[in-house]
Amino acid sequence: MGCVVGIDESVTAITLVALGTSLPDTFASMTAARSSEYADSAIGNVTGSNSVNVFLGLGLPWAVAATYWASVHEGKEYQVPAGAVAFSVFVFLIVAVMCFIILVGRRVVIGGELGGPRASTVASCATLICLWVVYLVLSILNAEGIIVMNLEADVTG
Repeated sequence: MGCVVGIDESVTAITLVALGTSLPDTFASMTAARSSEYADSAIGNVTGSNSVNVFLGLGLPWAVAATYWASVHEGKEYQVPAGAVAFSVFVFLIVAVMCFIILVGRRVVIGGELGGPRASTVASCATLICLWVVYLVLSILNAEGIIVMNLEADVTG
């Protein structure tokens, strides 16, 4: 769909593909949160799902690609430049830390990550949605070349 509409592939990855893989987890987490006395299963589902996406979703293809490259191109080093992903990961880390601060703050002030007074629940929800929008906007602006930030390390030594 991103190719047909003409959306940059990094933008397609962080919007369309991410939503397609995350929405089922969202509903599973909602069900887990409603049926559990504590939020552990809901938070565990989110972190576990993301861990699988990051560690297997990145690690397995990289291992296969590096193995294939080594068998076809003997003596040459396998490297893929980060491109726009480096900036997106940097922004994601900042936003994720802010999310953890919200969760810890809710645990200290309210006594739990989920639930509590309606005003704090709505405020937390709105803040987390805003963090997601900030991440998307900054990543899209970077992919479009409007924000340029070189986060790649110089490995030439």
